[in-house]
Amino acid sequence: MPIAPSVAIGADLGTAEFSWTTSDVLLYQLALGAGADPLSQRELRYATENDTVVLPSFATVAQNFHATEPPKVSFPGVEIDLAKVVHGSQSIVAHRPLPTSGTAVSRTRIADVHDKGKAAVIWQETEVVDADGAALWTARSSIFARGEGGFGGERGPSDRIALPERDADVVVDVPTLGQQALLYRLCGDRNPLHSDPAFAKAAGFDAPILHGLCTYGIVAKAVTDAVLDGDATAVASWSTKFAGIMLPGETLRVRIWREGGRFLVTAESVERSAPVLSDAVLTAR
Repeated sequence: MPIAPSVAIGADLGTAEFSWTTSDVLLYQLALGAGADPLSQRELRYATENDTVVLPSFATVAQNFHATEPPKVSFPGVEIDLAKVVHGSQSIVAHRPLPTSGTAVSRTRIADVHDKGKAAVIWQETEVVDADGAALWTARSSIFARGEGGFGGERGPSDRIALPERDADVVVDVPTLGQQALLYRLCGDRNPLHSDPAFAKAAGFDAPILHGLCTYGIVAKAVTDAVLDGDATAVASWSTKFAGIMLPGETLRVRIWREGGRFLVTAESVERSAPVLSDAVLTAR
């Protein structure tokens, strides 16, 4: 069915109660590559239950961590084939450090729908509170649906971030594993685009690609380690646009600029010299 923005925009997708445990957090962070140096006390805080720190990017998987079915793109006014969809952008605002375990309630709505001509961009916003009603985090994300534009909607604003005209202050290379996507899918994203070679080929890719949210988490950790000495509790927000695909086994080159109390970030595949994340910003408390 064609996208109906008058139906979709503002649609309430309901509330959901969910819980997570320390083991969920540890598996998530291991799936991002935490613990690669098992003698590092900083790495062990990500990878064991001793003084565990929680990356705010865990918020992207907390609600659906135990899902075992592929996701569906089926909302009021929106019905899209999963094979046409890639992640467009993601942001998390952590209103306070995320607890290692807990129960929370989310409320999600479709915030906007943009018509890019050859594609549609659907924006969702989720507010999450704890069992006492205190704010935990706000998530905002967009998906890019190829071939679904042209329905007469607004194109949407441009929100490009200008990088400083100097070399990055910090550059970090982060290797990924050949099985990285197979590990990360255990955190609740069973989209076959990341595990099934035939599905990936039908979707226009030579091989299964790494989850965008896995790259999002890997880079969040790399920046946190590089500029905050691994203190995940100090991260107030983390946002990015997905500029290209990442293949499992490639190396991410992360560039970081300190600018006006925040950190501007890009990430690219070293092997292909291809951008992966752009317009990325991490802010600290």
